[in-house]
Amino acid sequence: MRKMTSYRILSMGVRLGLIFAMFISAAKAQRAPNRLSDVELYCSGLVTDQAVPHDAYIVSGEDSSYKLTFQPGNYVYINRGADQGIKAGDQFDVIRPEVDPNKGKWFKYQSQLYRAMGTMYADIGRLRVLSVQPKTATAEIGLSCDLLQRGDLIRPFQPRPTPPLHDLKFDPLVPPSGKKTAMVVSAKSFGTLAGVGSIVYINLGSVQGVQAGNYFRVFRYQGTHIDTNYQVRDMAYKAFGFGSTPVAYHWDDLPRQVLGEGIVLRTGPNSSTVFLTTAREDIYIGDYVELE
Repeated sequence: MRKMTSYRILSMGVRLGLIFAMFISAAKAQRAPNRLSDVELYCSGLVTDQAVPHDAYIVSGEDSSYKLTFQPGNYVYINRGADQGIKAGDQFDVIRPEVDPNKGKWFKYQSQLYRAMGTMYADIGRLRVLSVQPKTATAEIGLSCDLLQRGDLIRPFQPRPTPPLHDLKFDPLVPPSGKKTAMVVSAKSFGTLAGVGSIVYINLGSVQGVQAGNYFRVFRYQGTHIDTNYQVRDMAYKAFGFGSTPVAYHWDDLPRQVLGEGIVLRTGPNSSTVFLTTAREDIYIGDYVELE
């Protein structure tokens, strides 16, 4: 009897825990920030096919005989000084070109779309020059998105506009907007899934008229046969013992599934950096987007 009572208590605790976790997850999934932070805005990265100069960079830093990376509180040295017009107080963005180390293919057109978008440049941090020598300068690390390394590129700091977030209620049953559509081609750091607060990159940009502050709606069709790797093709009609229908409906005969939305922070010629403000569930690369 004691074992049965303990089992019931344990079972009830597990159920309550699962319900609580589901409640917290659902609440979190619908929650959008009231205001974008500096980290969200200045650590978002960009995909661009425009040439980025590689002639200005971090040379080294203090204690470089044993340090491989640098973080806030460290001083670093850049290969620009008084001879190049650098002054104390100047600020620089630190960026780094990135290549996907996995080379995985999650959806049918992934590699073609990514090549058309360009190169991913990750935001690494920001520097402020403290002292200047003729050919080098010493700078302190301010905002940090990642550990800084020798060879990281520096570009003159440019303030980024903070796009206002709208307070419209998210509608998961909204009909198509009829505006431009594209795909989620990559997530930050070449991730394959994203949620609220995540950064994703899509294949529409300034050339197509996209601007910072625009909103994209994310959606998905079932059974399109360009499905992402996590899906089993036609599972809805092939899973034995879990129901069936006389006719297998095609993807274009079924309603779309609206997953979430996000705001554009930056644009390249053929890409946009999007901050996800709402997500009903995980969003995968290969999902579709449309301008709201």
